[in-house]
Amino acid sequence: MSEDEEPDTGIPRLSFEETRVLGCLLEKEMTTPDNYPLTLNALHSACNQSSNRDPVTDLGTDEVESALEDLRYKKLALLVHQAGARVPKAKHTIENEFPYLEKAELALVTVLFLRGQQTLGELRQRTERMHPFADLDRAQASLNKLIEYQPAPLVKEIPAGGGRRVVTFVHLFSGGAENLPVSSETPVPEAASAEVTSDEPTWREKMEGEIAELREEIETLKRQLGV
Repeated sequence: MSEDEEPDTGIPRLSFEETRVLGCLLEKEMTTPDNYPLTLNALHSACNQSSNRDPVTDLGTDEVESALEDLRYKKLALLVHQAGARVPKAKHTIENEFPYLEKAELALVTVLFLRGQQTLGELRQRTERMHPFADLDRAQASLNKLIEYQPAPLVKEIPAGGGRRVVTFVHLFSGGAENLPVSSETPVPEAASAEVTSDEPTWREKMEGEIAELREEIETLKRQLGV
């Protein structure tokens, strides 16, 4: 049995860095498709951006590239060489390993990768740009599909208690919930979290990706000119 798989499940076990990289690839495909696939610089910036991340990280380029390489080995990502592009770009291939996940479930998994343990209301609000759920019941229905996924669950429901006032959810791609980093955000009651609206302008992530690509192109030109 591979050390990268949970016993008897066949589900790849991912490190925190791998879930951050995979989450960024999934997120950018759904929110800024014009800038997807991502250059390595854009992927590095996405991993460390301060918005829509918990915890906020300062991963080095070597850590991001190592996580991407591990995802490639696990058949969850690849590098592509596009016509006219100066550098290779990264994209996820999660659909190859999990072909039955629909966009609604992928949006939920993405937010769980990027922001850790969350309430139903938080998940519904934070997936708005990727897949808008009409109401909490529909978000719960998609979560149930992940909880009941075969051959093994991909998400777990954490009952209220131990300082938590409401039910929360965690992904299981990193093994048990005890293997996940503790969220720095405090879960809020469902009614309140469902009413929260994002204060991040839709252009922010697009600009971050474009700036990262421009930086990489400048560095490439410098190398070519020997500057």
